Amino acid sequence: MTTAETLVLRPGDAGYDDETTGFQTGFALRPDVVFTASGPDDVVAAVAHAAAAGLPVGVQATGHGLPDSAEGGVLVSTRRMDTVTVDPVARTARIGAGARWGAVAEAAAPHGLAPLNGSAPSVGAVGYTLGGGLGILAREFGYTADHVRSVDVVTADAVLRHVTADSDPGLFHGLLGGGANLGVVTAIEVGLVPVTRLYGGSLGYDGRVTGPAGIVREYTRWAATVPDTLTSSLAALVYPDLPSMPPHLRGTYLVSVRIAFTGGAEEGERLVAPLRAALGPALSDTVREMPYGDSHTIHSDPDFPHPYYGDSVFLDALDLGGVTELFTACGPGADGMHVVQLNHLGGALARPAPNAVPYRDAAWLVRILSPLGEGGRDAARAHHARAFGAVSGQVMGRSLNFAFGGADRPEGLYDAGTRKRLADLKAAYDPANLFRRNYNV
Repeated sequence: MTTAETLVLRPGDAGYDDETTGFQTGFALRPDVVFTASGPDDVVAAVAHAAAAGLPVGVQATGHGLPDSAEGGVLVSTRRMDTVTVDPVARTARIGAGARWGAVAEAAAPHGLAPLNGSAPSVGAVGYTLGGGLGILAREFGYTADHVRSVDVVTADAVLRHVTADSDPGLFHGLLGGGANLGVVTAIEVGLVPVTRLYGGSLGYDGRVTGPAGIVREYTRWAATVPDTLTSSLAALVYPDLPSMPPHLRGTYLVSVRIAFTGGAEEGERLVAPLRAALGPALSDTVREMPYGDSHTIHSDPDFPHPYYGDSVFLDALDLGGVTELFTACGPGADGMHVVQLNHLGGALARPAPNAVPYRDAAWLVRILSPLGEGGRDAARAHHARAFGAVSGQVMGRSLNFAFGGADRPEGLYDAGTRKRLADLKAAYDPANLFRRNYNV
Protein backbone atom coordinates (compact mmCIF):
# COMPACT_ATOMS: atom_id res chain seq x y z
CA MET A 1 0.00 0.00 0.00
CA THR A 2 1.26 3.46 -0.83
CA THR A 3 2.56 5.48 2.11
CA ALA A 4 1.13 8.88 2.98
CA GLU A 5 4.42 10.55 2.02
CA THR A 6 4.27 9.30 -1.57
CA LEU A 7 0.48 9.32 -1.87
CA VAL A 8 -0.21 13.00 -1.24
CA LEU A 9 1.15 15.92 -3.26
CA ARG A 10 0.62 19.62 -2.64
CA PRO A 11 1.52 22.73 -4.67
CA GLY A 12 5.28 23.04 -4.91
CA ASP A 13 5.93 19.34 -4.37
CA ALA A 14 7.96 17.46 -6.96
CA GLY A 15 5.56 15.70 -9.31
CA TYR A 16 2.58 17.96 -8.54
CA ASP A 17 2.58 19.58 -11.99
CA ASP A 18 2.89 16.21 -13.73
CA GLU A 19 -0.22 14.93 -11.92
CA THR A 20 -2.33 18.01 -12.61
CA THR A 21 -1.44 18.39 -16.30
CA GLY A 22 -3.29 16.20 -18.79
CA PHE A 23 -4.00 16.01 -22.50
CA GLN A 24 -6.20 19.12 -22.37
CA THR A 25 -3.84 22.05 -21.73
CA GLY A 26 -6.40 24.83 -22.12
CA PHE A 27 -7.66 24.63 -18.54
CA ALA A 28 -5.55 24.55 -15.39
CA LEU A 29 -6.05 22.39 -12.29
CA ARG A 30 -4.54 23.71 -9.05
CA PRO A 31 -5.92 21.46 -6.30
CA ASP A 32 -4.96 21.85 -2.65
CA VAL A 33 -3.96 18.21 -2.60
CA VAL A 34 -3.43 15.44 -5.15
CA PHE A 35 -3.90 11.79 -4.22
CA THR A 36 -1.82 9.71 -6.65
CA ALA A 37 -3.93 6.59 -6.43
CA SER A 38 -2.32 3.22 -7.10
CA GLY A 39 -5.35 1.24 -6.01
CA PRO A 40 -8.85 1.44 -4.49
CA ASP A 41 -7.52 1.98 -0.95
CA ASP A 42 -5.88 5.21 -2.08
CA VAL A 43 -9.15 6.39 -3.61
CA VAL A 44 -11.00 5.59 -0.37
CA ALA A 45 -8.40 7.63 1.54
CA ALA A 46 -8.76 10.56 -0.85
CA VAL A 47 -12.56 10.64 -0.60
CA ALA A 48 -12.45 10.28 3.20
CA HIS A 49 -10.02 13.21 3.40
CA ALA A 50 -12.19 15.37 1.15
CA ALA A 51 -15.37 14.52 3.05
CA ALA A 52 -13.80 15.30 6.42
CA ALA A 53 -12.49 18.65 5.17
CA GLY A 54 -15.56 19.53 3.10
CA LEU A 55 -13.50 19.80 -0.08
CA PRO A 56 -14.75 19.17 -3.64
CA VAL A 57 -13.34 16.14 -5.45
CA GLY A 58 -12.15 15.94 -9.04
CA VAL A 59 -10.78 12.95 -10.93
CA GLN A 60 -8.21 12.76 -13.71
CA ALA A 61 -6.85 9.81 -15.65
CA THR A 62 -5.66 11.20 -18.99
CA GLY A 63 -7.20 14.67 -18.93
CA HIS A 64 -8.87 14.49 -22.36
CA GLY A 65 -12.32 15.57 -21.16
CA LEU A 66 -11.35 18.19 -18.60
CA PRO A 67 -14.57 20.05 -17.67
CA ASP A 68 -12.97 23.36 -16.64
CA SER A 69 -10.17 25.06 -14.73
CA ALA A 70 -10.35 24.51 -10.98
CA GLU A 71 -8.65 25.94 -7.88
CA GLY A 72 -8.46 24.12 -4.56
CA GLY A 73 -10.10 20.90 -3.47
CA VAL A 74 -8.88 17.33 -3.92
CA LEU A 75 -7.77 15.76 -7.19
CA VAL A 76 -7.66 11.97 -7.46
CA SER A 77 -5.11 11.01 -10.11
CA THR A 78 -5.97 7.51 -11.32
CA ARG A 79 -3.44 7.13 -14.14
CA ARG A 80 -1.43 4.49 -12.23
CA MET A 81 -4.52 2.26 -11.96
CA ASP A 82 -4.07 1.02 -15.50
CA THR A 83 -4.39 -2.76 -15.20
CA VAL A 84 -6.34 -4.57 -17.94
CA THR A 85 -7.38 -8.21 -17.51
CA VAL A 86 -9.19 -10.08 -20.29
CA ASP A 87 -11.39 -13.14 -19.73
CA PRO A 88 -11.56 -14.72 -23.20
CA VAL A 89 -14.23 -17.23 -22.20
CA ALA A 90 -16.62 -14.64 -20.78
CA ARG A 91 -15.53 -12.15 -23.46
CA THR A 92 -14.98 -9.43 -20.88
CA ALA A 93 -12.24 -7.07 -19.80
CA ARG A 94 -11.69 -5.68 -16.34
CA ILE A 95 -10.32 -2.18 -16.87
CA GLY A 96 -8.61 -0.05 -14.23
CA ALA A 97 -9.54 3.61 -13.90
CA GLY A 98 -6.34 4.83 -15.54
CA ALA A 99 -6.18 2.44 -18.50
CA ARG A 100 -6.30 3.81 -22.03
CA TRP A 101 -8.24 2.28 -24.90
CA GLY A 102 -5.08 1.39 -26.78
CA ALA A 103 -4.01 -0.90 -23.94
CA VAL A 104 -7.44 -2.53 -23.78
CA ALA A 105 -7.46 -3.21 -27.53
CA GLU A 106 -3.94 -4.64 -27.33
CA ALA A 107 -4.89 -6.97 -24.47
CA ALA A 108 -8.05 -8.20 -26.22
CA ALA A 109 -6.56 -8.80 -29.68
CA PRO A 110 -4.73 -12.11 -28.96
CA HIS A 111 -8.09 -13.60 -28.00
CA GLY A 112 -9.85 -12.51 -31.21
CA LEU A 113 -11.76 -9.82 -29.33
CA ALA A 114 -12.07 -6.05 -29.40
CA PRO A 115 -13.38 -3.38 -27.04
CA LEU A 116 -15.98 -0.80 -28.07
CA ASN A 117 -13.46 2.02 -27.99
CA GLY A 118 -13.52 5.45 -29.51
CA SER A 119 -11.34 6.86 -32.24
CA ALA A 120 -8.26 7.75 -30.13
CA PRO A 121 -6.24 5.01 -28.35
CA SER A 122 -4.86 7.51 -25.81
CA VAL A 123 -8.28 8.29 -24.29
CA GLY A 124 -9.04 6.87 -20.84
CA ALA A 125 -11.42 3.93 -21.13
CA VAL A 126 -13.32 4.43 -17.87
CA GLY A 127 -14.09 8.14 -18.18
CA TYR A 128 -15.14 7.61 -21.79
CA THR A 129 -17.52 4.82 -20.78
CA LEU A 130 -19.05 6.77 -17.89
CA GLY A 131 -20.01 9.44 -20.43
CA GLY A 132 -21.71 6.85 -22.65
CA GLY A 133 -19.04 5.98 -25.18
CA LEU A 134 -19.86 6.63 -28.84
CA GLY A 135 -17.36 4.35 -30.55
CA ILE A 136 -16.23 3.54 -34.06
CA LEU A 137 -18.62 0.53 -34.19
CA ALA A 138 -21.49 2.28 -32.42
CA ARG A 139 -24.27 1.67 -34.94
CA GLU A 140 -23.70 -2.08 -34.76
CA PHE A 141 -23.11 -2.51 -31.02
CA GLY A 142 -24.51 0.60 -29.34
CA TYR A 143 -22.89 2.70 -26.63
CA THR A 144 -19.96 1.25 -24.69
CA ALA A 145 -21.94 1.87 -21.48
CA ASP A 146 -24.52 -0.64 -22.75
CA HIS A 147 -21.94 -3.43 -22.42
CA VAL A 148 -20.75 -2.76 -18.86
CA ARG A 149 -21.20 -5.72 -16.50
CA SER A 150 -20.05 -4.11 -13.24
CA VAL A 151 -18.61 -0.92 -11.78
CA ASP A 152 -16.32 -0.57 -8.75
CA VAL A 153 -16.88 2.88 -7.26
CA VAL A 154 -15.99 4.80 -4.12
CA THR A 155 -19.01 6.84 -3.07
CA ALA A 156 -19.08 9.98 -0.93
CA ASP A 157 -19.19 7.95 2.31
CA ALA A 158 -15.71 6.60 1.39
CA VAL A 159 -17.09 3.11 0.79
CA LEU A 160 -15.88 0.96 -2.11
CA ARG A 161 -18.89 -0.66 -3.78
CA HIS A 162 -19.10 -3.36 -6.43
CA VAL A 163 -22.18 -2.35 -8.41
CA THR A 164 -24.11 -4.40 -10.95
CA ALA A 165 -27.53 -4.10 -12.54
CA ASP A 166 -28.74 -6.75 -10.09
CA SER A 167 -27.02 -5.58 -6.89
CA ASP A 168 -28.01 -1.92 -7.16
CA PRO A 169 -29.94 -1.13 -10.34
CA GLY A 170 -30.44 2.54 -9.48
CA LEU A 171 -26.79 3.35 -8.86
CA PHE A 172 -25.69 1.17 -11.79
CA HIS A 173 -28.08 3.11 -14.04
CA GLY A 174 -26.77 6.48 -12.90
CA LEU A 175 -23.06 5.69 -13.03
CA LEU A 176 -23.26 4.78 -16.74
CA GLY A 177 -24.02 8.05 -18.46
CA GLY A 178 -23.85 10.20 -15.34
CA GLY A 179 -20.14 10.91 -15.64
CA ALA A 180 -18.29 11.60 -12.38
CA ASN A 181 -21.32 12.77 -10.39
CA LEU A 182 -21.82 9.78 -8.09
CA GLY A 183 -18.33 8.72 -7.05
CA VAL A 184 -14.80 7.85 -8.12
CA VAL A 185 -14.83 4.72 -10.28
CA THR A 186 -11.81 2.48 -9.71
CA ALA A 187 -12.57 -0.20 -12.32
CA ILE A 188 -15.22 -1.46 -14.72
CA GLU A 189 -15.92 -4.84 -16.27
CA VAL A 190 -17.10 -4.51 -19.83
CA GLY A 191 -18.11 -6.91 -22.58
CA LEU A 192 -15.88 -7.36 -25.63
CA VAL A 193 -16.96 -8.18 -29.18
CA PRO A 194 -15.59 -10.90 -31.53
CA VAL A 195 -14.06 -8.51 -34.05
CA THR A 196 -10.51 -8.98 -35.36
CA ARG A 197 -10.59 -6.91 -38.56
CA LEU A 198 -12.44 -4.07 -40.26
CA TYR A 199 -13.05 -2.64 -43.67
CA GLY A 200 -12.61 1.05 -43.09
CA GLY A 201 -10.64 4.23 -43.44
CA SER A 202 -11.12 7.76 -44.67
CA LEU A 203 -12.08 9.38 -47.97
CA GLY A 204 -10.70 12.92 -48.07
CA TYR A 205 -11.81 15.72 -50.41
CA ASP A 206 -10.62 19.26 -51.04
CA GLY A 207 -13.50 21.34 -49.70
CA ARG A 208 -12.34 24.41 -51.62
CA VAL A 209 -12.82 22.51 -54.88
CA THR A 210 -15.79 20.27 -54.15
CA GLY A 211 -17.55 22.58 -51.69
CA PRO A 212 -19.12 21.39 -48.42
CA ALA A 213 -22.71 21.55 -49.68
CA GLY A 214 -22.33 18.76 -52.21
CA ILE A 215 -20.30 16.57 -49.86
CA VAL A 216 -22.81 16.95 -47.01
CA ARG A 217 -25.69 16.20 -49.39
CA GLU A 218 -24.13 13.10 -50.91
CA TYR A 219 -22.79 11.76 -47.62
CA THR A 220 -26.10 12.05 -45.75
CA ARG A 221 -27.99 10.57 -48.71
CA TRP A 222 -25.59 7.62 -48.80
CA ALA A 223 -25.62 7.12 -45.00
CA ALA A 224 -29.37 6.56 -45.10
CA THR A 225 -28.81 3.46 -47.28
CA VAL A 226 -26.16 1.54 -45.31
CA PRO A 227 -26.73 -1.33 -42.83
CA ASP A 228 -26.22 -1.02 -39.08
CA THR A 229 -22.91 -2.87 -39.43
CA LEU A 230 -21.43 0.28 -41.01
CA THR A 231 -20.66 3.26 -38.77
CA SER A 232 -19.55 6.52 -40.34
CA SER A 233 -19.04 10.23 -39.86
CA LEU A 234 -18.24 13.32 -41.91
CA ALA A 235 -15.57 15.73 -40.67
CA ALA A 236 -14.04 18.96 -41.93
CA LEU A 237 -11.20 21.24 -40.90
CA VAL A 238 -8.89 23.84 -42.37
CA TYR A 239 -5.28 22.93 -41.66
CA PRO A 240 -3.14 25.93 -40.68
CA ASP A 241 -0.65 27.11 -43.26
CA LEU A 242 2.37 26.62 -41.02
CA PRO A 243 5.84 25.20 -41.70
CA SER A 244 5.25 22.56 -39.01
CA MET A 245 2.42 21.01 -41.03
CA PRO A 246 3.05 18.35 -43.73
CA PRO A 247 3.36 20.17 -47.07
CA HIS A 248 0.38 18.36 -48.64
CA LEU A 249 -1.92 19.53 -45.81
CA ARG A 250 -0.80 23.14 -45.30
CA GLY A 251 -3.79 25.41 -45.78
CA THR A 252 -5.95 22.54 -47.07
CA TYR A 253 -9.70 22.53 -46.34
CA LEU A 254 -10.10 18.78 -45.89
CA VAL A 255 -13.58 17.24 -45.78
CA SER A 256 -13.45 13.54 -44.90
CA VAL A 257 -15.84 10.61 -44.68
CA ARG A 258 -14.76 8.12 -41.99
CA ILE A 259 -15.96 4.52 -42.35
CA ALA A 260 -15.85 1.39 -40.16
CA PHE A 261 -17.56 -1.78 -41.39
CA THR A 262 -17.30 -5.22 -39.79
CA GLY A 263 -18.40 -7.15 -42.88
CA GLY A 264 -16.11 -8.49 -45.59
CA ALA A 265 -13.97 -6.30 -47.81
CA GLU A 266 -15.91 -7.23 -50.96
CA GLU A 267 -19.19 -6.23 -49.35
CA GLY A 268 -17.56 -3.07 -47.98
CA GLU A 269 -16.39 -2.08 -51.46
CA ARG A 270 -19.93 -2.56 -52.76
CA LEU A 271 -21.41 -0.39 -50.01
CA VAL A 272 -18.89 2.43 -50.44
CA ALA A 273 -18.94 2.42 -54.27
CA PRO A 274 -22.03 4.69 -54.61
CA LEU A 275 -20.44 7.29 -52.33
CA ARG A 276 -17.18 7.24 -54.26
CA ALA A 277 -19.12 7.63 -57.53
CA ALA A 278 -21.17 10.53 -56.18
CA LEU A 279 -18.22 12.47 -54.74
CA GLY A 280 -15.71 11.85 -57.53
CA PRO A 281 -11.93 11.51 -57.22
CA ALA A 282 -10.68 11.76 -53.63
CA LEU A 283 -7.73 13.80 -52.46
CA SER A 284 -6.86 10.88 -50.20
CA ASP A 285 -8.30 7.38 -49.81
CA THR A 286 -7.24 5.09 -46.96
CA VAL A 287 -10.29 2.80 -47.02
CA ARG A 288 -9.06 -0.79 -46.83
CA GLU A 289 -9.24 -4.02 -44.89
CA MET A 290 -7.24 -3.71 -41.68
CA PRO A 291 -6.62 -5.50 -38.39
CA TYR A 292 -8.69 -4.02 -35.60
CA GLY A 293 -5.48 -2.81 -33.97
CA ASP A 294 -5.12 -0.30 -36.83
CA SER A 295 -8.62 1.13 -36.39
CA HIS A 296 -7.26 4.34 -34.85
CA THR A 297 -5.92 5.26 -38.29
CA ILE A 298 -9.48 5.80 -39.54
CA HIS A 299 -9.67 9.12 -37.67
CA SER A 300 -5.96 9.72 -36.97
CA ASP A 301 -6.78 11.95 -33.99
CA PRO A 302 -3.89 14.08 -32.70
CA ASP A 303 -1.86 12.30 -30.02
CA PHE A 304 -0.17 15.36 -28.48
CA PRO A 305 -1.52 17.54 -25.63
CA HIS A 306 -3.07 20.84 -26.73
CA PRO A 307 -5.68 23.43 -25.65
CA TYR A 308 -9.21 23.13 -27.03
CA TYR A 309 -12.87 23.80 -26.37
CA GLY A 310 -15.60 21.52 -27.67
CA ASP A 311 -19.33 21.04 -27.70
CA SER A 312 -21.97 19.05 -29.56
CA VAL A 313 -25.68 18.76 -30.28
CA PHE A 314 -27.93 15.78 -30.93
CA LEU A 315 -30.33 16.26 -33.84
CA ASP A 316 -33.70 14.57 -34.17
CA ALA A 317 -33.65 15.00 -37.97
CA LEU A 318 -31.40 16.36 -40.67
CA ASP A 319 -31.93 19.85 -42.03
CA LEU A 320 -29.60 19.67 -45.02
CA GLY A 321 -29.44 23.42 -45.42
CA GLY A 322 -28.75 23.99 -41.73
CA VAL A 323 -26.00 21.37 -41.52
CA THR A 324 -24.38 22.76 -44.67
CA GLU A 325 -24.50 26.25 -43.15
CA LEU A 326 -22.85 24.91 -39.99
CA PHE A 327 -20.04 23.27 -41.96
CA THR A 328 -19.55 26.47 -43.95
CA ALA A 329 -19.39 28.54 -40.76
CA CYS A 330 -16.48 26.37 -39.58
CA GLY A 331 -14.68 26.42 -42.94
CA PRO A 332 -12.08 28.67 -44.59
CA GLY A 333 -14.01 31.85 -43.80
CA ALA A 334 -14.11 31.20 -40.05
CA ASP A 335 -12.25 33.27 -37.47
CA GLY A 336 -9.99 30.41 -36.50
CA MET A 337 -9.50 26.66 -36.78
CA HIS A 338 -12.62 24.62 -36.04
CA VAL A 339 -13.03 20.87 -36.49
CA VAL A 340 -16.63 19.92 -37.23
CA GLN A 341 -17.93 16.34 -37.31
CA LEU A 342 -21.32 14.89 -38.21
CA ASN A 343 -21.91 11.41 -36.73
CA HIS A 344 -24.52 9.10 -38.22
CA LEU A 345 -26.47 7.54 -35.33
CA GLY A 346 -29.34 5.03 -35.20
CA GLY A 347 -28.98 1.27 -35.32
CA ALA A 348 -28.04 -0.23 -31.96
CA LEU A 349 -27.64 3.24 -30.46
CA ALA A 350 -31.42 3.54 -30.44
CA ARG A 351 -31.97 0.43 -28.33
CA PRO A 352 -32.97 0.94 -24.67
CA ALA A 353 -30.44 -0.01 -21.99
CA PRO A 354 -30.32 0.13 -18.17
CA ASN A 355 -28.25 3.29 -17.96
CA ALA A 356 -28.46 7.09 -18.07
CA VAL A 357 -27.21 7.63 -21.64
CA PRO A 358 -29.83 10.02 -23.10
CA TYR A 359 -31.20 10.96 -26.53
CA ARG A 360 -31.18 7.44 -27.95
CA ASP A 361 -33.69 8.38 -30.63
CA ALA A 362 -31.37 11.04 -32.07
CA ALA A 363 -30.57 10.66 -35.76
CA TRP A 364 -27.32 12.64 -35.87
CA LEU A 365 -24.71 14.20 -33.61
CA VAL A 366 -22.82 17.34 -34.64
CA ARG A 367 -19.57 18.11 -32.85
CA ILE A 368 -17.34 21.18 -33.02
CA LEU A 369 -13.87 21.23 -31.48
CA SER A 370 -11.86 24.45 -31.55
CA PRO A 371 -8.18 24.78 -30.64
CA LEU A 372 -7.95 27.72 -28.25
CA GLY A 373 -6.26 30.81 -29.65
CA GLU A 374 -5.93 34.39 -28.43
CA GLY A 375 -9.66 34.77 -27.80
CA GLY A 376 -9.72 31.73 -25.52
CA ARG A 377 -12.89 29.94 -24.55
CA ASP A 378 -15.14 32.98 -24.92
CA ALA A 379 -14.29 33.38 -28.61
CA ALA A 380 -14.69 29.65 -29.27
CA ARG A 381 -18.01 29.53 -27.43
CA ALA A 382 -19.35 32.53 -29.36
CA HIS A 383 -18.40 30.87 -32.63
CA HIS A 384 -20.07 27.62 -31.59
CA ALA A 385 -23.26 29.47 -30.70
CA ARG A 386 -23.40 30.99 -34.17
CA ALA A 387 -22.63 27.70 -35.92
CA PHE A 388 -25.03 25.57 -33.87
CA GLY A 389 -27.69 28.22 -34.45
CA ALA A 390 -27.96 26.95 -38.02
CA VAL A 391 -29.47 23.66 -36.76
CA SER A 392 -31.31 24.96 -33.69
CA GLY A 393 -34.68 23.70 -34.92
CA GLN A 394 -33.52 20.08 -34.75
CA VAL A 395 -31.54 20.14 -31.48
CA MET A 396 -32.55 17.62 -28.80
CA GLY A 397 -29.66 18.11 -26.39
CA ARG A 398 -25.90 17.79 -25.96
CA SER A 399 -23.43 14.91 -25.47
CA LEU A 400 -21.49 14.59 -22.21
CA ASN A 401 -18.64 12.80 -24.01
CA PHE A 402 -18.09 15.77 -26.30
CA ALA A 403 -18.42 18.67 -23.86
CA PHE A 404 -14.87 19.96 -23.39
CA GLY A 405 -14.44 22.91 -21.06
CA GLY A 406 -18.07 23.87 -20.46
CA ALA A 407 -18.81 22.71 -16.91
CA ASP A 408 -20.41 26.09 -16.18
CA ARG A 409 -23.25 25.27 -18.57
CA PRO A 410 -24.52 21.71 -17.98
CA GLU A 411 -27.93 22.41 -19.51
CA GLY A 412 -29.04 20.04 -22.25
CA LEU A 413 -26.70 17.19 -21.31
CA TYR A 414 -29.73 15.15 -20.19
CA ASP A 415 -33.40 15.09 -20.98
CA ALA A 416 -35.67 16.15 -18.10
CA GLY A 417 -36.51 12.61 -16.94
CA THR A 418 -32.90 11.41 -16.92
CA ARG A 419 -31.72 14.54 -15.15
CA LYS A 420 -34.38 14.11 -12.44
CA ARG A 421 -33.36 10.50 -11.89
CA LEU A 422 -29.69 11.48 -11.63
CA ALA A 423 -30.51 14.32 -9.24
CA ASP A 424 -32.38 11.88 -6.99
CA LEU A 425 -29.38 9.53 -6.99
CA LYS A 426 -27.11 12.46 -6.25
CA ALA A 427 -29.22 13.39 -3.24
CA ALA A 428 -29.08 9.82 -1.97
CA TYR A 429 -25.40 9.03 -2.55
CA ASP A 430 -23.73 12.45 -2.44
CA PRO A 431 -26.00 14.85 -0.51
CA ALA A 432 -23.12 17.27 0.17
CA ASN A 433 -22.25 17.36 -3.56
CA LEU A 434 -18.68 16.29 -2.85
CA PHE A 435 -18.29 15.22 -6.49
CA ARG A 436 -18.89 18.56 -8.19
CA ARG A 437 -15.74 19.08 -10.25
CA ASN A 438 -17.62 17.82 -13.29
CA TYR A 439 -20.77 18.50 -15.35
CA ASN A 440 -22.78 18.61 -12.17
CA VAL A 441 -26.39 17.48 -11.83
